[in-house]
Amino acid sequence: MANELLRRYRDQVVSGELDKDANQDRIVEHLDILCHQLKNYEGNAGFFDRLVGRRQPVLKGAYIHGGVGRGKSMLMDLFFDVLECSYKKRVHFHEFMGDVHGLIHQWRQKHKAGEVEGDDPIAPVAGKIAAETKVLCFDEFIVNDITDAMILGRLFTVLFDHGVIVVATSNRAPDTLYEDGLNRALFLPFIEVLKQRLDILHLDHGVDYRMLHFEGLSTYYTPLGSAADEKIESAWQRLTGNAKGECQVLKILGRNLVIPASAHGVARFKYSDLCEKPLGAADYLKLARTFHTIILENIPQLNADRRNEARRFITLVDTLYDNGVKLVASAATSPDNIYARGKERFEFDRTVSRLLEMQSQSYLGLGHGDNHALINA
Repeated sequence: MANELLRRYRDQVVSGELDKDANQDRIVEHLDILCHQLKNYEGNAGFFDRLVGRRQPVLKGAYIHGGVGRGKSMLMDLFFDVLECSYKKRVHFHEFMGDVHGLIHQWRQKHKAGEVEGDDPIAPVAGKIAAETKVLCFDEFIVNDITDAMILGRLFTVLFDHGVIVVATSNRAPDTLYEDGLNRALFLPFIEVLKQRLDILHLDHGVDYRMLHFEGLSTYYTPLGSAADEKIESAWQRLTGNAKGECQVLKILGRNLVIPASAHGVARFKYSDLCEKPLGAADYLKLARTFHTIILENIPQLNADRRNEARRFITLVDTLYDNGVKLVASAATSPDNIYARGKERFEFDRTVSRLLEMQSQSYLGLGHGDNHALINA
C-alpha cells in the first residue's frame, strides 16, 4: 500500500508512542518511497527480459547514519515490516560477515576436493547470497576487522551487479568507516561504491531516545523476589515499548543459541540460560554483537563449588562490557558478594568493578559496540 510506512510512523507519533521528530520524519518519507519502489522487487531482469532489452530501473538502497539512540533501528523495524518483498532479509552486520566467512570456507573445501573451479570464492559466494536475497537490511554497519575490510569491496560490487538492494543503519558516516584501520587505503574504493549505490541519509543529532529509556531507570535489582521480578518486567516493557518479545535462534559455529525473548535490540534471559549451560566466549560475543541491551534475571550467590559458572559469568560480563552492551540484572546480592570465595575470586574483582561501572550514566551513554576500556584509556 502506497505511503503505508509513512502512515504507520505518523500514527505512532499521534498516539504518543513516538515523539514528534522532524529529522526522523524526513528519513521515513525517503524510506516510504523506497518501500513503494521495492514492492515485489525481484532483482535484475531475467534472461528473457535481458534478451529483449527490458531492464528494471536501477534502484539505490539507503545508508542511515547518526548518533546513538536516534531511532535508526526503530525506523528499520518499520521499513522491514512494511516492505512487500518475498526475498528480503534483515541481519546484524557482524552476523552477516560471519556467514560470508563460513561460505568462503565451504567453497575452499570444495575447491580442494576439485568440486568447483576458479581462483576466487567471492563471486560465487556473492552469487549464492543474491540468489536468496533481493533486499538486504543491515543493523549496525561497522567495519573493524581487516579481513572483512579487504573483501567487502569485491563482495558488494558483485551483490550490486546482481541487483541486490542494501539498506543499512550505522553510527558512522561512510567516510569514517574503518577509520585508522590497517591498510585503509585499500578499503576506500568500497566507500565510494557505497556512496554510489546507496542514498546517504544523516539522522541529525537530537534527542537520544535510548538514553531516555534508561533515564531514572535502575539497572541492578537485589535481593531476588517479587519486587525484583516486577522491576525487571517494568524495565523490559520500558526498553521494548511494551513488546511481547519473540523467541529467536542464533547460529554459532554450527550450534543453536536460543534467545527466550527479544525485541528491538533487547534480549531477556534467566541466569541459568547463559551461565549454567556449556557456553563460551564465542556465544557471548555473538550476543554482544546482536543486542544492545541484555536483561539477565536471577543471578544467584555463588560458592566455590560453582567455579565453572563463575568463570562463565566473568566471561559474559567482560564481553558485554567490552562491546558497550547495557546490562539490566536481578541478583541475590550485591556485585561484590556474588562470588565471595573461590579460586576465581581475584579475577572476579574485575567483574565486580565492571558490574558497578555498567550502572553509571557514562557507561549507559555509550554506543553499542563501543569499547569502554579503550574510550577511557
